[in-house]
Amino acid sequence: MQRRYLQLRLRCTATEESLLASQDISDEFRTLSFLTLFLVSPTLLNTSFPKPSLRKLLSSSSKVWLIILLPSTFSQMAHSNILICLFRRDLRISDNPIFNALVAQKDHGFTHLLPLYIFPAQQIELSGFIKDESTKSPYPEARSRLGGFWRCGPHRAEFLAESVWDLKSSLEKIGSGLCIRVGTVAEVMNNILEFGGEKKIGAVWMTREEGVEEDRDEHDAMLACHKVGADFKLWVDEKYLIDDRDLPFKDPKDLPDVYTTYLKLLEPLRDKPRAVLPTPDPNWLPPFPPDNVLPPQHTPFTIPTSLEAIKKALLKPLTSKPIIKNSPSLPPGVQSVHPFQGGETHAKIRLNHLLTSGFLTTYPSTYNGLLDIDSTSKLSGYLALGCITSRQIHASLAAFEDGASTPETEDWKGAPGFGGGENKGTIRMRVELLWRDYTRQCTRKFGQRLFCLRGFKQVEGVEHTWARPDKPLKGQNKEQVTEMLERFLNGTTGMGLIDASQREIYLTGYTSNRARLNTVSFLVNHLCIDWRWGAEWYEYLLVDYDVSSNWGNWQYGAGVGNDPRGRRILNPVKQALEYDPKGEYIKTWVPETRGLTNLGEIFQPWTCRDETLKKETGLQGLNWVEEPLKKIDFKFGQQKHVGGGRGDTRARGQGGDKSSRGLGGLRGRGSGGGRGRIGRGRGRRGMGYERSIGGSDRYSGGSEKDDGDIEAKGSGSIRNQSEVPSVPHRRCSCP
Repeated sequence: MQRRYLQLRLRCTATEESLLASQDISDEFRTLSFLTLFLVSPTLLNTSFPKPSLRKLLSSSSKVWLIILLPSTFSQMAHSNILICLFRRDLRISDNPIFNALVAQKDHGFTHLLPLYIFPAQQIELSGFIKDESTKSPYPEARSRLGGFWRCGPHRAEFLAESVWDLKSSLEKIGSGLCIRVGTVAEVMNNILEFGGEKKIGAVWMTREEGVEEDRDEHDAMLACHKVGADFKLWVDEKYLIDDRDLPFKDPKDLPDVYTTYLKLLEPLRDKPRAVLPTPDPNWLPPFPPDNVLPPQHTPFTIPTSLEAIKKALLKPLTSKPIIKNSPSLPPGVQSVHPFQGGETHAKIRLNHLLTSGFLTTYPSTYNGLLDIDSTSKLSGYLALGCITSRQIHASLAAFEDGASTPETEDWKGAPGFGGGENKGTIRMRVELLWRDYTRQCTRKFGQRLFCLRGFKQVEGVEHTWARPDKPLKGQNKEQVTEMLERFLNGTTGMGLIDASQREIYLTGYTSNRARLNTVSFLVNHLCIDWRWGAEWYEYLLVDYDVSSNWGNWQYGAGVGNDPRGRRILNPVKQALEYDPKGEYIKTWVPETRGLTNLGEIFQPWTCRDETLKKETGLQGLNWVEEPLKKIDFKFGQQKHVGGGRGDTRARGQGGDKSSRGLGGLRGRGSGGGRGRIGRGRGRRGMGYERSIGGSDRYSGGSEKDDGDIEAKGSGSIRNQSEVPSVPHRRCSCP
C-alpha cells in the first residue's frame, strides 16, 4: 500500500510509521480526492479525522502534526507525473546520480518514481519465462554470431538475477520498489508509456552505456517517449573512476591510443575522482506507483515473483543441453575461487573484507595467483553490473590510507597498512580501475570496430592469419578447424595450463588473469583461430563479462587493438613453470594429471613416455595426450623438454616468451579480465576486468618487456563436429 502524504514537520516513530501504513488509515486517505492540508492537534481529532485509527495515532502524542494528503483516489490520476528510472548496468541505490538528483531537487515535479529493469532479449535468452512449452519466443535466440554460444551463460545469469533482486530489496527498504520485465527496451517501454490514458508518464531517465546495442536501446527509449510526449534524459555513467566531465579532452577522437599516455594525463589518480553521492534515506524518493498504472508483462512471458523462480527461468534454456561436445565435469574436491553472490549488498561485503584482511599489502605479490580467492579483488563482476562504482572503491581506499575514523572504518583499524597513506596495493588498485575507464573510452571512440576482425587499428590482411570453420586457412579444411575449436573449448588441447583454465571457466564462470592471458595467446598465436571466437566464448561464460573490457582486451591480445607493439606471444609451458611451479593449478582442474610428478609431463602430458604410468593414471588412449593440438619444445634447466625426460625440473625454464597485455571481460562488468603483471620496471597487461581491479593485474610503467617469440610445433588429429548455427544478431558489419 502506497502512502499518500507528506509529513513536513516531524519524523514518525516506529509505532507511528506502522499505524500510518495500516490498511485502515490507507482506506481513509483513499476517500479524499483533493489536496487537503491539515494542521492537527489532539483537540481537532474528532472534526478532522473521524476514524478511530487516526485518532489513535494522533492522540498518542501531544505533537502538532502538519500533514499534506495528496489526491488518493488512484482511479483518478489525471495530475500524476510518473518518472521511470530505467536500470541496466547501474544496479545500486548508493552513489546513484538519478536518485541523488531526485532527493536534492525538491521541485522536480514527479509524483511517483518507477524503477524498472528489463532483461534484454538480444543479450539474454528469455524462452524460460514462457510457461507454455508449446509456445515459441517471439525473439531470435540470444546467441553469438560466429560461435552460436548463448550471449549470457548460466554463471552470469545467476549473478545478474541476484544483483537485480538485491536492487529490488534495497529499493523496498527505502520505501520504493522495482518493476521487472523481459523483452526489448522498445517493446517494454512502448507498452508502459502507452498504457492507459490519464496515467501520465512524465519522463524516462536512464544512464548512458557504451556499446552498439546499448546505443540502440537508448534511441528506442527516446523514440518511445517522443511518441507520447514524455521527456527523455540520458545521465552520465558515473560508475567509473574519473568522471567524463573531468577528462582533459572533450572529443572521444582525442583519446590517446596508448594507455600509458592516458594514465599520465590523469595522474595523480588519488586526486581525480569525484565524491561519492549519498544513499537515499527511507521515503526520500517519490513513491512507487500503484499497480493499475502498469500494464502486465506482455505475452507470452510471465514474470516470476521470487529470486529462485527468476533463476530457474533464466537457466532453463541454458542448461537443457550442453553448448559443446564432451563438456568437462567438476573434479572431485574442487571449489570455485569466485563463490560470490551478485548484488550491491555483497559487493560492499566483499570490499569490506578486502580492507580488513590485509589484502592491500599482499596484492602486489599475489595478483598472478591461480588458486586463491583473495589473490585478486574479485570485484570485477560487481563493477561490470554497476553494483558498486570505482569511485566508491577509491573513496574506501582513501579512507583506509588516511586512517579515517568513521563507523565504516571501525573494522579496518587493525588491518596492515591502515592509516599509512598510499601503498603499492592501493596504487595498483587505482591503476587497474583506470584501465576499466580506458576500455570504455575506446569503445566510445571506435564504436563498431570493437567487434571487427581487423580491430581498432583496422589491420590489413588478418583475414588470412586466423581461421574459422567457414573460412579455413590454406591447407586446412572446415572439419580440422572445427575440431581444434571444439577441443579448445572443452579443455582437451593437451596443453595443461590452457586446459585447466578452459575447464575452470566453463564450470565456474571465472578464471584468473594470468590464465586468461595465456588462453588468448594460445588461441590466436598457436591455433591461429579468429580471436572473436574467444571473445564470444568469454562473453558466454564469464561472471565478470564487460563488453568494453572483454572485446577490447581480446583485440589487444590479438594485436589489432590499442597495443603499440602488435601481436605478442606467450609460451604456455614457460608460463606454467613460472606461475604454477608445482603444477597444483593444472592438477586441480585437469584431474587426469594428478598421478604425474614430473612437471614437464604435467604441463604437457604427451611428453610422458611411461606407458605403465599412463595406464595407471588413465591418460593412455586420451586423444589430447596421444595427439595434442600443439607440441612446444621447452628446456627445463639445460635439458630440452621435447618428450618424456625426467630430468632436473628445479631450474627455471628456458625458452622464448613474449609478455602480453591480456584479455577478458570485466563487465572487470565483465568484466572478464585481468591486467597483467607489475615489476621489473615493466608492466604486463592482463585480460578484461581483472585488468580493471582485483583479479586483474595490469600496470603500464613504460613499454612492455619483450621476452622473445617462441615456436609451437605439431598438431593433433581432427574429428568432425556439426557446424554451429548461424544467428541474425549482429553488432558490426564485418564478415
